This record gives sequence, C-alpha cells and structure tokens, in this order.
Amino acid sequence: MTDKIDHISRQKFMEELRRYQKGSVTRRHFLGVTGLGAASAVLAAAVPALRPRPAFAEGSIGDKVVLATWPNYHDPADFDAFTAKTGAAVQVNVFGSNEEMLAKLQAGGSGWDVFVPTNYAISTYVAQGIIDPLDMTKVPAYDAASFDARFAGAGTVDGKLYALSKDWGTTGMAVNTKMLNGLPTPTSWKEFWDMTMGPFSGRTMVHDYQLTTIGNALKYYGYSFNSLDPKELADAEKLLMAAKPHLFGINSDYQPSMRSGDAWMTVCWTGDASQMHRDLPEIVYVVGKEGGEIWSDFYAIPKSAPHPEAAHALVNFLLTPEINAKEALFHGYPVADARVNKLLPPEIMNDPILHPAAELLSTLEFGAAATLTDPNRAELMARFKSA
Repeated sequence: MTDKIDHISRQKFMEELRRYQKGSVTRRHFLGVTGLGAASAVLAAAVPALRPRPAFAEGSIGDKVVLATWPNYHDPADFDAFTAKTGAAVQVNVFGSNEEMLAKLQAGGSGWDVFVPTNYAISTYVAQGIIDPLDMTKVPAYDAASFDARFAGAGTVDGKLYALSKDWGTTGMAVNTKMLNGLPTPTSWKEFWDMTMGPFSGRTMVHDYQLTTIGNALKYYGYSFNSLDPKELADAEKLLMAAKPHLFGINSDYQPSMRSGDAWMTVCWTGDASQMHRDLPEIVYVVGKEGGEIWSDFYAIPKSAPHPEAAHALVNFLLTPEINAKEALFHGYPVADARVNKLLPPEIMNDPILHPAAELLSTLEFGAAATLTDPNRAELMARFKSA
C-alpha cells in the first residue's frame, strides 16, 4: 500500500478501517471516506457477477435495510452474510443515547427499518405509537422459552410483543491501570468522580447520555440511579459541573480515546470493556460497588419502517442462534438466549466482565421509563454539556 490512497492518507485509511470493523461508522461512511465506494460501484457495473445476488428462497425483501444501533455493536461480517443470503445491503446508522433515538423517530423521516432501544424506552415507544407489535410469523428464529425473562420481558407491553432481546449488560467504568502510578483501582462511583477531579484530571470520559452520566453522578451520593427528586438532581448537577473542566470528553464512543491512551478512564458498557480488555489487558472493568445500571437492549421495528419485510428478515437472521453467537463473540455482550450460550466457549460464559458475580448485580437498577422523558433530567444534561 502506498502512503496515499487517492485523497486519503494511509494512516487515515487504517483509522477508518478500524472504526468500521468496530461498528463505530457505517459501511457507507467507510466506503465514501476511503474512496472504495466509487471503485466498488464501477466494478459492480462492469462485472455483474460482483453485485449482491439475492437468495430466492428468502423471497423478495428489497435491496436495502437500515439499522440504527449503538457503537461497536455488530460484526460487519454478519451483515455481509445477510446481504449474500438475501440481496439486501445493511446500512448502519450509529447513535449514542436513547434520547437521540427517540427524538429522531418522533421527528419522522428517520428512514430506519430496525433500531435497538434499551429496555426502559420500549413502553414509551408503544405509548407514542412509534412501534407496532412484531409479525412473529416472520421471525421463526425467536424462541421465547429460550430467553431469560429478566432480560427479555420488557419487549412485551400489554401482552403484545413489540421488541426482541438482543443482549444485556451493565454500566460500569473502564480504567487503564498502567496510568494509576501506584494508586488503587477505583471500586466505586465516588472514587471515579474524585479521581476525575484529581489524578485523572483531563483524562476521563463520560457518556453523551443522560441516563448513565446523571445516574452515576447520583450514585456518588448513594441516590437511586433513576432518581427524579429535585434535590437529588441538584446534587448531581453540582458534581457534574465541578467535574466538567476535568473531563477529556463527553462521548458515547469512547473506545478510540481509551485505546490511544488519550483517555485513561471512562463510563463504560460491558461489551466495550470486554473488547478493550481483550486487546489491551491493562484496561480493566469495574462495576461500582454502590450500584448503577443493569440493562437489556432489543430489536424493534418502527411503524414508519420503509422496508418492513427486510426489517423482519434482518431481525430473524441476527437472532438465529449460530449468527447470534458470532455477534456475541464480536461485541462482547452477554446474551439472554440459552441456545446461544450453549454455543459460546466456557471462557466467555465465565468471564467476570460479562457475567459479574451475583452480589455485584444485586445492587444494580434497570433504567426507569420516566427518566427517558423527564424534563428536569433533560435540562440538567443540556446545561452540563453546554457549560
């Protein structure tokens, strides 16, 4: 490879390739930035055999399906396999919070066929008429009896199935232990915030997501992760404003900064911690001992989905146990499907990052639906980000 690839440097090409491989950017973005998109189009036009060929056994589902999901959350190879099988290319849009996702769907015209909401948001989507019950005749890969109801139950509202369990996890902190310089690894949210304003000043990241950022500030004082109490939120705001000048960044896609060593500590989701620890063992994951969040994510289809047949086909494909096991090995999040867990190696099932001890899980809270639309929390987050 030469130092220049058309208009993009070799270093930039490799950075974009790593971002695409981790799911942080869409295939369209990667192809466009690197110039490979134009080359692919020319080759496909000149050599018809290179065009995706639909598998007629799948029926006609169109040539595209749009998935809105979180960063670093899917194996691109599985999307390529879906395209090879069905002829429908998967376009991925990445978002960083449930609030961002809700606002996009409320505004209309998202163009999304499938999206990945968190457990506490689903009832709001149902109440606002944004999603309809799924057509389960088109998702034969789903076997309700195989799923742990603790993580799959939120997909059912008023006896109707609106969303299907993707995976679950916890929200803790990732710490680069090489940067501790003899200090003990933090074990609590109080220590996280104190280190942020002390020895890790300028090196800590928090999510661009009010539920977790406000929630873990509330835990500093021992309050509920889901608190809506005005006094408790005021305390959380005081802490966040004090910490703001010491932050490296506010971003839900924190892996690049942690991997480069620019950031040393971050609020972190299970799978991101697993991915980073796998490549950089010095990055460890901690569940705050005073509590925090446990969550489950789902596949859902908006009422406005432009390609509903393709949407159901993609969900069915990704929930096929063999494919879901490949997804789990890539993204590093635990899965609630017992069929999938039987396919995973013992070291995955015994990994303390993915499956923390019961005493750690017992202190965690699932997000509450009221937090998604609470104006006080939304305004607090806006003030924090703009300060």
